Amino acid sequence: MATRVSWLLDSDPALRWQVERDLLHAPPEVWEATRAKVATEGFGARLLALQDPDGQWAGGAFFPAGFDFHGPEAVEGAGQPWTATTWTLNSLREWGLDAKVLRDRDTAGLLDRNCRWEYDDLPYWGGEVDCCINAWTVQNGLWLGADVTGIVDWFVEHRLPDGGWNCEWVEGSTRSSFHSTLNSLKGLLDHDAATGGTDATRAARRAGEEYLLERGLFRRLSTGEPVAPWVNRFSYPFRWYYNVLNAAEYFRRASLLDGTPPDPRMADAIELIRAERQPDGTWLQARRHPGRVWFEVDVPAGEPSKWLTLSGTRVLDWWDAA
Repeated sequence: MATRVSWLLDSDPALRWQVERDLLHAPPEVWEATRAKVATEGFGARLLALQDPDGQWAGGAFFPAGFDFHGPEAVEGAGQPWTATTWTLNSLREWGLDAKVLRDRDTAGLLDRNCRWEYDDLPYWGGEVDCCINAWTVQNGLWLGADVTGIVDWFVEHRLPDGGWNCEWVEGSTRSSFHSTLNSLKGLLDHDAATGGTDATRAARRAGEEYLLERGLFRRLSTGEPVAPWVNRFSYPFRWYYNVLNAAEYFRRASLLDGTPPDPRMADAIELIRAERQPDGTWLQARRHPGRVWFEVDVPAGEPSKWLTLSGTRVLDWWDAA
């Protein structure tokens, strides 16, 4: 354990402060000092330096400016670019950047004035029709101080009859998606954490959680079989992709917010996570999701990942402590 923690601590501030807080349980003054370095050192500082004068990154909301939706980057398997505004804000938020840094730049106001969604040219903080995109907009808006109340209400209104969400609802889908439901839940969790939530948002979150829990986080309700091979294929950054580690991280955070114990229906999913742990206590990167990036923040496929090891260790610590 000591060797593994030393290895984890030898990392970017964006990761190191989380090791100090979640694995070492260091005093707040220790991990907060490390967290403050996200703005001035390493990954966080590099992304901050790439912000455009109009508040965006790469000139676009979800895709870079000038992205060719019919070009080589858009073909099956090529992977979408991960450089535009939403993806960059997601990274900075998840890495623990102090929101004040971007608030001092009036980032929320600049995006309100200058950034439009590629879908129907809709205003940035109003969201669009994609559940995952709207969830990230809720999270980033709460973080930066934008008014995202309308999108929160949208989630309550667009929950499907089976309890979750599906980004393809606009094409007529009436069955929830593991991916869309998890990302939607993350947005609602951040809303409830920041505001206390409402009866409606809490009910929607409970229904979405139940959708995943009654499937054990990875099984088909109809057959009990794993829904797909990707359920235990762990990759960092998680992006929009579902796997049981990504889902367990959500339920760990929800448990801490709500003051509730882990749900026993997660037991088999936890064992999938445990099974992927290597003899030295690390987790391996399964793959890098294809697509253009500003720079790499984790190792190539097959190598021990510090990000996944942090995530896997704290999930198992949370579960085993209960």
